[in-house]
Order: sequence, then C-alpha cells, then structure tokens
Amino acid sequence: MAKARARAAARKVKDKWKAKNWYQVLAPPLFDNVPIAETLADRPHVLINRVTELSLQDITNDFRKSHIKLFFKIHKVEESNARTQFVGHTLTSDYLRRMIRRRRSRIDGVYDVATRDGAYLRVKPFATTDKRIQNSQKKLIRDVMRKTILDAGKTKTLNEFIKDILEGKTGSDIYKNCKNLYPVKRIEVHKTEVIRQPTVEVEKKKPAKKEEPEPEKPEEKKEKKKLVEKKKTEKPEAKEEKAEEPPAEKPKKEKTAEKPTPKEKAAKEPKKPAKKTTKPKTPPKKTTAKSKATKKTAK
Repeated sequence: MAKARARAAARKVKDKWKAKNWYQVLAPPLFDNVPIAETLADRPHVLINRVTELSLQDITNDFRKSHIKLFFKIHKVEESNARTQFVGHTLTSDYLRRMIRRRRSRIDGVYDVATRDGAYLRVKPFATTDKRIQNSQKKLIRDVMRKTILDAGKTKTLNEFIKDILEGKTGSDIYKNCKNLYPVKRIEVHKTEVIRQPTVEVEKKKPAKKEEPEPEKPEEKKEKKKLVEKKKTEKPEAKEEKAEEPPAEKPKKEKTAEKPTPKEKAAKEPKKPAKKTTKPKTPPKKTTAKSKATKKTAK
C-alpha cells in the first residue's frame, strides 16, 4: 500500500522545466533595443533584477571592442520581452595587463559623477606613462582627470556620457588636457558603476525648422482673383483702341549730302603729270699712263 501511494504522489508532481517559458532579453535604447540573450522563468516577476553580461563586440560586430564587457539589468517584462538598463562596464584583465609594464607609473582615479538627467554613477579611469614620475605629477594628472569627467557629466545625459566612454572620447579629452603637464602614454576608463538611474527626462534638441509662409486668408484670395479678372478684361479693350487709331505718319528724313568716298575723290581730282626719271651721269673714266701704253702696243 505504501509503495502505491508513493507512486501516485510522484505522478502528481509536475515537471518544473515544462512550466517555464522562454523570454527574450533586449538591450536598452542606447544600443537600439537589440536582442542580446534568452532566459527561462516560470513567472515574469522572477526575471526582475537579473543581470546579463556580454562584450561590446556581440552588439556592434566590431572585434576591436571585444575587451569591453557590458552589464545589463532587467527592470521590466512585456509579454515575452525583458527590458534592461545599463548598469556598468569593465575592461578585461588581459587587456589591462598588456598596458602595464615595469618602470612605468600607473595613475588611478575614482570619481562620482552626476549627469544632466539626474543619474549618478562612479567612474574609474587610469593613466599610464613611459617613465616613473613623482607623486606631485601624479596628483596634477588626477586633478585634470577629475575636472574633465565632472564637466562632461554636467553637460551630458547618462546615455551620451556612456557613449563617449565606450567610444574612447572621454579618454582622448583627458589625454589632451594632460599634455601640458606631462606627456601621458595612454588613458582608459576601465570601470563604471551606475548607482542611480536617470530621474529626469531631457528632451532632445530638435533641428530648427524653416519658417513657412502663413496661409492666405479666403478674403485675400478673393481680392487677388478679382484683380486678375480686371487685368484680363482691360487688355483686349486697349488693343481695340489701338486698332481704331490710324497709324501715325512717320516724319520724312531730309536727305543730307552724302560724303564722297575716297575713290570718288580720287576720280574727280586732276591727274598730275608723271615725273621724268633721269639717270645719274656716270663720270668719265680717267686714263692713266699704263692704259695709254697698252693701246699703243695694240696698234
């Protein structure tokens, strides 16, 4: 009897895996709501606060971003879709080890930043140098890092701030500001943690629209039509009046004596007698004693 009861109880127990459903995890709007994973759950509210981890390469298909790890937390479930929020990011340990070497200095910083839309997050940048530097120089570099990060947080929303960090724009801004103090080799933001999500909705700046001309009133349209009709009626009347009037005689131009052409002038003028050309007389040849002697011998 006991064995039969145990068998009946085993049949009544339901399979937990059959009761569960698949849910698709979507990235936040910053990453265009791309599907990033799938998860199982028997009830939707069980998914809340689950964290998924993946590399930036899986979203952008850019192998150069494979060292960046992103963390997303589920905060809402709609039917079979689980919506997420960005929680933070880190760089892989092998990437960090490649950047740090002997006889070099590493400058770390930890700063709490408040963004324009009310979010609050912790940013951890670090810088590396070619040589070992003094503590006073490290302090100056930390101050520059702190100032640039806080200024960026005041003017940007959480999405804009995170986008600049992942693309490396924040690191390049710190690098430019540190150039005047000490030539830093590399600056990276190796970790971020979102402590508080945005509390204020900031409207995006829309491009200025061109001013369109105001629509004409019906009264103005009617007046314009009347003016056009009047012009049409006036034009044919004016043509008829012109046709009735006889054409005005043109005043005859008095004939003026035309100036003679140079050929005519040459024909009228009397021809001058041609001048006789006289050949110049050749002087008589002088006879010398030698010439006389030759003449005598010839005789």
